[in-house]
Amino acid sequence: MSANDPANTAFLTALEAEEHRLALDLDADQRAAFVRYRALLEEWNERAGLTAIREPTEVARRLFGESLALLVALRAAGVLEAGRAARVADVGPGGGFPGLPMRIADPDLHVVLIEAQRRRCEFLETVASELALDSVEVVNARAEDAGRDDSLRRSFDLVVARAVAPLAVLVEYALPLLREGGVLATPKGSRASEELAAASAAIEQLGGIALEPVALSLPEGAPPQQVLLARRTGELDDRYPRRAGVPSRRPLS
Repeated sequence: MSANDPANTAFLTALEAEEHRLALDLDADQRAAFVRYRALLEEWNERAGLTAIREPTEVARRLFGESLALLVALRAAGVLEAGRAARVADVGPGGGFPGLPMRIADPDLHVVLIEAQRRRCEFLETVASELALDSVEVVNARAEDAGRDDSLRRSFDLVVARAVAPLAVLVEYALPLLREGGVLATPKGSRASEELAAASAAIEQLGGIALEPVALSLPEGAPPQQVLLARRTGELDDRYPRRAGVPSRRPLS
């Protein structure tokens, strides 16, 4: 892709606008990584079913920008700290969101992408390899199975997920992956409060507590979102997560 390509120019303009809006300071290598990432999304999208968002400006604003906004929100909430290493799981990342943009912007993050679809895993592995993201791992597994894997269970400081499942289901995927004190963070739209209320019993059963949601900083005109947060504070029952498919069919209540 040529540096003078109009689509590439529009993408970079929108990406830099997001960077400035969020008060991030990306260097030339990080911007180049995002340019290559967008190109790979375009190349792989049809065969891997990565995203319905294809217009370059919208890729910058909605896919990369919203992922970076989550990074900023988590730093503001004290969940992450710039310059401090953290082990992060992204459950159901699809095309890599929000985990890969967060990792590009913050090299101190060790990101494990847990994705059930093999073709998407191949894409994520390609991105990690081509962008030389040596602290990115791709795990081809359902979230329920990952939560029972001894190498993953109780091992993460942070679990992130974007548009994966209602919170009452997502907490059963995520909390077993967290170390004690670790946090689940998931952006939600207009039904955020309703989802949080519906998930309260599940959070408690999984040894967690709900934290105060934080606002996600989005461009003017974008529908508002909140980041719902749950911290694992207590014992994790060995019954959870239940076998694959059960949490979505019968959420804890």
